[in-house]
Amino acid sequence: MDQERISFMALHFVPGVGDFLVKQLVSYCGSAEAVFKQSRGRLLKIPGIGAITANAIHHGKTLHDAEKEFRKAEREDTHILFFTDKAYPVRLKTIDDAPSVLYVKGNINLNLSKTVAIVGTRQATSYGKEQVEKLLEDLVPHQPLIISGLAYGIDIHAHKQAIKHGLPTVGVLGSGMDIIYPAAHKDTAKKMINNGGLLTENHFGTQPDAHNFPARNRIIAGMCDALIVVEAAAKGGALITAEIANSYNRDVFAVPGNIGHTYSEGCNKLIKINKANLLMSVKDLEYIMNWNVGGEKAEAQLRLDLSSLEPDEQAVLNVLLEKKTPVMIDELSVRTGMGQGLLASLLLSLEFKNLVISLPGKMYKGR
Repeated sequence: MDQERISFMALHFVPGVGDFLVKQLVSYCGSAEAVFKQSRGRLLKIPGIGAITANAIHHGKTLHDAEKEFRKAEREDTHILFFTDKAYPVRLKTIDDAPSVLYVKGNINLNLSKTVAIVGTRQATSYGKEQVEKLLEDLVPHQPLIISGLAYGIDIHAHKQAIKHGLPTVGVLGSGMDIIYPAAHKDTAKKMINNGGLLTENHFGTQPDAHNFPARNRIIAGMCDALIVVEAAAKGGALITAEIANSYNRDVFAVPGNIGHTYSEGCNKLIKINKANLLMSVKDLEYIMNWNVGGEKAEAQLRLDLSSLEPDEQAVLNVLLEKKTPVMIDELSVRTGMGQGLLASLLLSLEFKNLVISLPGKMYKGR
């Protein structure tokens, strides 16, 4: 078993060590394994590490807990991703409070070029369900990853419609991977694993306690390009997720509803106070997100555009198109050998030419 990965996991079992301190410890010590080789005195010099935490790390008991967790993961057919892994969602890496470990189950690419989160009330009406059905059907040409929380109502309906239309879908849990909540959705969860899967930041055995769900919502918001609220009351989890998505500079959309209807209040308010774009059809999403459906015409146009570019512009675009996933400006600088000042100018020019998309966290991707 890889000692570095065991050490990474062991840090998560140290009392009082959260995602930020895990990253801080690894950054200061050079690796997770090196953290456990530090003297107590050196650990105490790391910002945020007090005597109790230093003692817990120095004792090393959590290394045994980590080994047990990996064995459970193997039995549960679950992959464990750390924030340093290539398969870790790149969109999450752009947010400050991203989880430093994820448990993933299923056949799933968390870094597809388009991701859409759909959330809403647990008391979905026939109107809300109809809107979800139409949205998923019309999203098929884009083949996005559909993200939701496996909850009653809008969430589970989004997952079911994604399965129906052959779209990959992932359910983000507020519990451990071995505890599907609500239990009524176990059959749907099993079907999702064939073309998508389940994801959580929680250790095995974690119960679906109330405080886990706001944390779960930040993952949903952080993983998406666009968040769609279909139905929501004046208060609730869907509005919390929309608020988080706005703080992450994600594009938020809301389906309008009838005035006076309880589960339209949240969506109508988001639109009213300019915290969500009005969504009447997928065409609104395509317009705001500047999403085009691929095809021969699009490829021909791209070849034409490339031939008219300056050599430096072509070099930058070739890196973005080769990667197929968002690239940070630091990586672009390394790959192209260009300074960040020049890159910023070239990227802006390529944006104006509709060849590059700028994403939060100084990340870019080619169209």
